Amino acid sequence: MNAIRKTLLIGAGALSLMATAASAAVVCNDEGDCWRVRGRPAYGPDLRLSIHPDDWRWQRHEHFRWREPGRGHGYWRGGNWVVIR
Repeated sequence: MNAIRKTLLIGAGALSLMATAASAAVVCNDEGDCWRVRGRPAYGPDLRLSIHPDDWRWQRHEHFRWREPGRGHGYWRGGNWVVIR
């Protein structure tokens, strides 16, 4: 009985890790700034942002740079973090 319970706990832990890993994304603006976010954020089309899976990487010929996300829900524009309220 303990072996079955242990197996179930390990399986549940693995599923929760996969769910956590899948709940992230990379967001890039049209100026070449990219940053990681939790979840699948919703941004208006007027912000000209692209949302990619968490494992996305740009190609060698593309020119992007990593940025640290600012505080709160927002995006990078003109070198500044803009908070969406």
